[in-house]
Amino acid sequence: MRIGLVCPYSLSVPGGVQGQVLGLAKALRRRGHEVRVLAPCDGPPPEPGVTPLGASIPFATNGSVAPLAPDPSAQLRTMRALWDEDFDVLHLHEPLVPGVTNTALVVKPCPMVGTFHASGDFSAYSSWLKPLGSWGVRRLDVRVAVSDDARSTAGVWFTDDDMLVLYNAVDTEAFRQVVPTPSDGPSIFFIGRHETRKGLAVLLEAMKQLPADVTLWVAGTGPLTEELQAANAGDERIEWLGRISDAERAAGARAPVSYTHLRAHETVLDLVCRLLLEKKKTRTHTKRVDTNYHT
Repeated sequence: MRIGLVCPYSLSVPGGVQGQVLGLAKALRRRGHEVRVLAPCDGPPPEPGVTPLGASIPFATNGSVAPLAPDPSAQLRTMRALWDEDFDVLHLHEPLVPGVTNTALVVKPCPMVGTFHASGDFSAYSSWLKPLGSWGVRRLDVRVAVSDDARSTAGVWFTDDDMLVLYNAVDTEAFRQVVPTPSDGPSIFFIGRHETRKGLAVLLEAMKQLPADVTLWVAGTGPLTEELQAANAGDERIEWLGRISDAERAAGARAPVSYTHLRAHETVLDLVCRLLLEKKKTRTHTKRVDTNYHT
């Protein structure tokens, strides 16, 4: 089967949706399908099998920054690719995000699957954009959400009891193939964008109440990086790694056997107590911290 995956976000910028799109493409190819990824790229495509649709423009949304390509030239490249590729199925990720997925919705050259990733407050969509969004989702043959929260957010545009919830996958083989990052003691590995909804500030505040032998590795960057670094400049237990490669990410997360995530609205005291209990229970040194603080 010839499958097209359309991503509205630039593949040159690290992100959860981008990672899921590229990971799904690899998984489908391993099953014998012919897969092409269509997405904006700020430079050369990150890997083979990608059709670049143009450069992105950063847009602030939902407490983050989205690298989108809403310009006319990107839409023309999208239409040309959809007409030329002759896909059997088209899979749109974030089909209602402005840019190339919107164009794919209009063109609809074949049956389409739409996956909704985002959750949060999209008040603009629930008001003046609601009629347009409702029209768009009706063009999707199958609708999928990556979480219950994402499904609730998508409910702004439509009510669909048959909407599937399929959680994001993890490429476990990538983690098995790397050597774990060594640690001299209990360690926490945070990877994600440094913004309020990811909860890094809560974790850093909790570190002040954790034992002196606990190390925190912080990967990634974001609008709060400089502020958080300055506020915690005197804590030598915290290592700021900046942007890291996929191999470095896998090596940092390879060792843990338990999984800790920052829960929405979790207080510093809640997090400290939970980390201490998990430190007591586990026999390994490293603990990974997921970034789904406000999913």
